[in-house]
Amino acid sequence: MPLSPEFQEQAAPFRLAFIGGGINSAVGRVHYNALRMDGQFELVAGCFSRHKALNQESGRFYGVTPHRVYDTYQALLATETDLDMVVILTPTSNHLEPVLACLEAGLGVICEKAMSATPAEAAAIRMAEKQHGGFLAVTYNYTGYPALRELRARIRNGQLGRILHFIAEMPQEGFIRRGDDGQPAKPQEWRLHDGPIPTVYLDLGVHLHQITQYLIPRRPLQIQGIHHSYGNFPAVVDYVQAAVRYEDDMVGSFLFGKCMLGLRNGLRLRIFGSEGSAEWEQVRPEEIHLAYPDGRRETLDRGGHAPIAGAPRYTRFKAGHPAGYVEAFANLYVDIAQAFREYRRHGHWQSEEVFDTAFAGAGLGFLQTMADAARSGRSEAIPD
Repeated sequence: MPLSPEFQEQAAPFRLAFIGGGINSAVGRVHYNALRMDGQFELVAGCFSRHKALNQESGRFYGVTPHRVYDTYQALLATETDLDMVVILTPTSNHLEPVLACLEAGLGVICEKAMSATPAEAAAIRMAEKQHGGFLAVTYNYTGYPALRELRARIRNGQLGRILHFIAEMPQEGFIRRGDDGQPAKPQEWRLHDGPIPTVYLDLGVHLHQITQYLIPRRPLQIQGIHHSYGNFPAVVDYVQAAVRYEDDMVGSFLFGKCMLGLRNGLRLRIFGSEGSAEWEQVRPEEIHLAYPDGRRETLDRGGHAPIAGAPRYTRFKAGHPAGYVEAFANLYVDIAQAFREYRRHGHWQSEEVFDTAFAGAGLGFLQTMADAARSGRSEAIPD
């Protein structure tokens, strides 16, 4: 199969460094596998961990030359002279300083979600990006699934009519699971500390905000919510439920948390319109289930009439051999490469698939308001 134009355009891959993302973190391996899948990027340097042995072991695993594995990100930025971009993979609460340093160094930044821990930090990052004329993309990987891109096009063309309401869920079980020895399964230490926006909001709620805004870009107006701790770690929030009122009289329902036994990652979207409804679940990522007022039901996948989901750029292998999470992440990395090329040529960029500091900051404001509503027990207005 011939390469589609987006793959032909870039002969030499962009040179990347990781800050964070050691091999003890799932996110590091996912980014590494995704960025290599389509030949758009090459990982050439990194400061993968504060722990020296793990840092060096991660460099070997990722195929990075030993002298380009650094003990600190400051040493990396001071020494490396031929990098194009840096990927920030530290815990969210540690994003601010390396992001600002990379922007000041004139490097493109790919930042794992959430971009920062608070709206104030997001504002500082956005100001630095403007000051230095920089590039920053935040990785919200779920909208890399071709089925969600197909669904967005169908919502836009009016197939579901006017969107009335939706339900967005991301229930997980990690904070209530126990091992074979009966002891609580221990998550990474940084996940066990809540700030002004509890960590579960920054980990899961951030995805639901981005996905629903991607599919239905309506301005949120008002939030009512509750949150609680039901799992093995009573000091942190692990259950969130919220109702959101949007412009045009649309309503959204959010449910996410880490205390739902039996659900590894129950990401599910149900969207209800005046002329139809749609449902998508990550456990069956290539299927969209549609229903219509006359009682018809339809299951769509990329092997059927799906112009976007079935496009050549997503067909790494033929229908019937499902693509999954890493492929969705790889789709996003291709989009980031395109956006970065546009930035290099023109000094600015725009993309429907890649999300910037403005969107990430608005998302943090949304999550802060949701957390404030849960704490106050009152309906809270969302800042414009």
